Amino acid sequence: MIYSEKVMEHFANPLNVGELPDANGVGEVGNAKCGDIMRMYVKVENGVIADARFKTFGCGAAIATSSIATEMIKGKSVDEALALTNKAVVEALDGLPAAKLHCSVLAEQAVKAAVADYYKRQGVDPELFL
Repeated sequence: MIYSEKVMEHFANPLNVGELPDANGVGEVGNAKCGDIMRMYVKVENGVIADARFKTFGCGAAIATSSIATEMIKGKSVDEALALTNKAVVEALDGLPAAKLHCSVLAEQAVKAAVADYYKRQGVDPELFL
């Protein structure tokens, strides 16, 4: 498989790795087929993602998509974070091999799961937004 330089950079030197102790939204998703598990943490302040971190157990593409996804949502409104698509993640990484596209879907789902958890903690039904 051929990976772009951006994928290799985010795999070798992932950004925003680790737990976020003061997170007010945490989402975890996984893919039973490949064994990848992503846990995404967000800290929302005044409707904006002030910080985002991740812990991913998986292949290089899973780590790279988690890393870029956290970068793409930091500083964005909750609505903008919810609008993140797996296609945007793939484009930001200058592409992924077809066999690894599911990693970008997991990254999108992890962001949405973290935001849904944030809404639940605020007493809001996340189904209204997802």
